[in-house]
Amino acid sequence: MKTFQKPLNADEEKVFLQKYQEGDPDAKNVLIERNLRLVAHVIKKYQGLEEDPEDLISIGTIGLIKAVTTFDHTKGNRLAAYAARCIDNEILMYLRTRKKTSREVSFYEPIGTDKEGNEIHLLDIIEGDFEDTVERYSFEENVKLLYRLMESELTPQEYQILKMRYGFFGETECTQKVIAGKLGISRSYVSRIEKNAVEKLRRHFQSAGAS
Repeated sequence: MKTFQKPLNADEEKVFLQKYQEGDPDAKNVLIERNLRLVAHVIKKYQGLEEDPEDLISIGTIGLIKAVTTFDHTKGNRLAAYAARCIDNEILMYLRTRKKTSREVSFYEPIGTDKEGNEIHLLDIIEGDFEDTVERYSFEENVKLLYRLMESELTPQEYQILKMRYGFFGETECTQKVIAGKLGISRSYVSRIEKNAVEKLRRHFQSAGAS
């Protein structure tokens, strides 16, 4: 992560806030640049998410800019306390928006429908429990197909991550964070590989005309 300039002390902050209120555009830039370290500090609480830290820095900087432009220095408070809340709010709004608009690919997404029109999910194939002989045969065939596709269509890394993530082939089911630690890669990279692998399986599974 980039190196940030040293924060302003209380007296320096008062000077630049006053200059900014008087219309000095350079003062605004100084207030922003000298508080960028605060943005980096705030985003530490979001470590472990799949978001790129640089993206969060950019979003947090927007919150910082809003803080500088709306801060009331006449109340005698420090800018940092107000700015930290603005930065945090901006990041939270961004994450909520991302959650609403992102289309997560997972084993819970439908891959088709059964003979009665009910949705079939990849997870159903793994965890299915049928008493009917015909349904059990269909279930077992789907499991065989899924495993064949995993071995034939996935890269070794995709194959390994899905085995660990969903407990296939006797593996212990793991979180993305645990997998990332075992493989020495980032959690966000594990997530991307998992999503790509599941989407690949889903596409081939549909093409194969699974029952």
